[in-house]
Amino acid sequence: MKIILSFLPLIFLFGSCTQKEEQTSLPRIAIAGLAIESSTFSPAQTHEEAFKARVDEDVFTFYPFLAPDSADRKRAIWIPTLRAHALPGGIVTREAYESLVTQTLERLKANLPYDGLFFDIHGAMSVVGLDDPEGDFITRVREVVGYETIISTSMDLHGNVSMVLAQNSDLITCYRMAPHEDAMESKKRAVENLLERLESGKGKPEFKAWIPVPILLPGEKTSTRIEPGKGLYSKVDPVTKDEGIIDAAIWIGYAWADEPRNHAVVMVTGDDQEKVKNAAEYLAKSFWEVRSQFDFVAPVASLDESLKMALGSEKRPFMISDMGDNPTAGGAGDVTWTLQEILKRPEFKSDKGPSLIYASIPGPELVEKAIVAGIGGKVEGMVGAAVDNRFAPPILLSGTVEAIKDGDKDAEVEVVVKVGSVHVIVTKKRKPYHYEKDFTDLGLNPRETDIVMVKIGYLVPELYDMRGDWIMAQTPGGVDQDLERLGHKRIIRPMYPLDKDMPDPDLTARFVPQSGSKGN
Repeated sequence: MKIILSFLPLIFLFGSCTQKEEQTSLPRIAIAGLAIESSTFSPAQTHEEAFKARVDEDVFTFYPFLAPDSADRKRAIWIPTLRAHALPGGIVTREAYESLVTQTLERLKANLPYDGLFFDIHGAMSVVGLDDPEGDFITRVREVVGYETIISTSMDLHGNVSMVLAQNSDLITCYRMAPHEDAMESKKRAVENLLERLESGKGKPEFKAWIPVPILLPGEKTSTRIEPGKGLYSKVDPVTKDEGIIDAAIWIGYAWADEPRNHAVVMVTGDDQEKVKNAAEYLAKSFWEVRSQFDFVAPVASLDESLKMALGSEKRPFMISDMGDNPTAGGAGDVTWTLQEILKRPEFKSDKGPSLIYASIPGPELVEKAIVAGIGGKVEGMVGAAVDNRFAPPILLSGTVEAIKDGDKDAEVEVVVKVGSVHVIVTKKRKPYHYEKDFTDLGLNPRETDIVMVKIGYLVPELYDMRGDWIMAQTPGGVDQDLERLGHKRIIRPMYPLDKDMPDPDLTARFVPQSGSKGN
């Protein structure tokens, strides 16, 4: 027994050495990214405090597939730097952008070198004085990490892919669903593509095909819930199963910014040149062929028509999307035009009228007064139009305080004020309302309400499943669905549907040089 025990320290020593060897053989992968949709047609600006920034170990909390006990977490030595995202809004100030980028670069410099980098962005960030922020960002990242590092880029399908971004990304992918129910699945795919190329020793893909498609459509017309978006995106995954192809993606692009990069794009990556080329051209031509079939994901009408339909319907709740000022697409979120029109209507003047929830309008002045008045108290204060007053001025809202909720991560403080039969949700800061709990936490019951109006475009899954009926109201704002009314001046023309009779474009695959090559 003594002889056996005498070997135990050696066994433990050997085991410890093996673990260290395994650790040092793992690839070193950094994580970085900035994400926001920015409307250049809104007067709003986005400042640094609007970004929810995770740094260092806190970055992991955003990715369930990189939890401590996950398989992917164990496949690499992960070096998280900074991953920040903001609620969609106005153009990002140059100061905010430079600060966030500088922080990221400093963190990257502190832990060099890297075998790979997971570049997690949205793709529709606009910055004062920059036409291609994501292209600028990845170029500056490359200056730090070099070109030996393999970068895998994950994006929203409403992002934009410039040639600069395409060149500096080795692997690139985007969501395949709108609404984005596959967001985390897509990020995981980007990570696992990177891991596979590192572990196999295959490194960077031999070929990257990039095809700009001259189509600019809003997300509300390109949802994958219905055709032709559903059928178009169903073609993406089968393409990736072909040997010699790593990934394929279709970007719709972002319609509410006026920059040369705002248009659709198809990209395919892989090691077989012919297959990569054919796949990219197949997807691009498939997109072009169905361009005229895209339509709104739900019926669309004027606000007046929408309200008449809702008031005449027996289905509950009847949901109305206040589309033009949708904060989840880049609207300022404080346009008062729709609320002003509702409060004018005689149907809602009495508290016995049809019940309507309006979600929501920022009004920090009224919120403070409501806190003083308390639940059940009378309150009067100005709401809305502090940022975007182009369509209607601030509203003097007078009513009864029904609820006060403190501590929301977006709104900070929420107040429900009843005016006639309208329950107006007033927030300290703008907030999108996506979940039933957003309402029930305020003592509201959306399922038993006649009309629920939300500042949104297409309904997110939980609201969609809750609806009795639904219509999207064509209202004004920074993300107006009437693109011609917005007046793009700097996008590349011709562009469908702004130029409906344009000739068929050249959809031949353009091969993007590998990052760091002579052509980069």
